[in-house]
Amino acid sequence: MTVEAVLNIASETLWSIIISSAPLLIISLVIGLVVSIFQTVTSIQEQTLTFIPKLIGVFIGLLIFGNFILNNIVTLMQNLWNFEDYIR
Repeated sequence: MTVEAVLNIASETLWSIIISSAPLLIISLVIGLVVSIFQTVTSIQEQTLTFIPKLIGVFIGLLIFGNFILNNIVTLMQNLWNFEDYIR
């Protein structure tokens, strides 16, 4: 195994992690921002108010983007098992 092969594997793995986690992280970020703006406007200072909307949003996002995430992970694993792709 060469240094280039290890760097290619690491690079592809990190890129797959970023692409797979991005949809759920963006959903959580947007919901947190909306709830934060709502709390600021209404002067509600409850810290636990964001948990339930984020939990529901991430669950719905997982239902929507689950197939995409699973396909990314399966493709990465198939590429890792076909090790010849990294040798060249």
